Amino acid sequence: MSRFGPRGLRRRYAASPPRSLWRRLLDYGLAVLVLGLLILVAARLDRFETRKEQGTAIVNDGDSMTLAAERIRMRGIDAPEYQQTCQKAGADYPCGKLARQSLVRLIAGRPVSCSGWQRDRYGRLLGDCRAGDTDLNRAQVQAGWAVAFGDFETEEAAARAAKAGIWAGIFAVPQDWRDSHHDAPVERKHGMLASFGDALREIFHFW
Repeated sequence: MSRFGPRGLRRRYAASPPRSLWRRLLDYGLAVLVLGLLILVAARLDRFETRKEQGTAIVNDGDSMTLAAERIRMRGIDAPEYQQTCQKAGADYPCGKLARQSLVRLIAGRPVSCSGWQRDRYGRLLGDCRAGDTDLNRAQVQAGWAVAFGDFETEEAAARAAKAGIWAGIFAVPQDWRDSHHDAPVERKHGMLASFGDALREIFHFW
């Protein structure tokens, strides 16, 4: 006899009991649910296609414009609202209008191209915009006429250190200004988490 037991001894396994009807129905239901989700995702993929618009820009304020019939909200930045005022040397000045003028100067009459796939709650395309070789989103923050709003934190820090644009005085963060003016548009940050949330909403947007 082997020290490990009788020669040829094999371990026996009991047969698994058959799955209950409810377990089978649950498995089928989960399979149908997963299949349905895959079909839904495939049907919604076209919503993530990047849109590109280009042409002569009509500048609305320091971070939005219109190209042809497409309204563009510049992604990752937030400029003072057109009617917003700031303070410098103890006096109010129209920083919102100056922010718009800054964007007009950056464009310098050149054709503008914007691309993006997200939209804000007002239906505007969240775009990365260029005029020639100028990255308009980045340049507005560098010039000090927009704050970082989900992107361009390094450019904002440099503008703040140089006291450029609105950083030369005192101002209300555009989001805070809008919160105190209830008739002003409500904006959301355009960072990574916001983009992920928008993607989920697009996938599960049934209506």
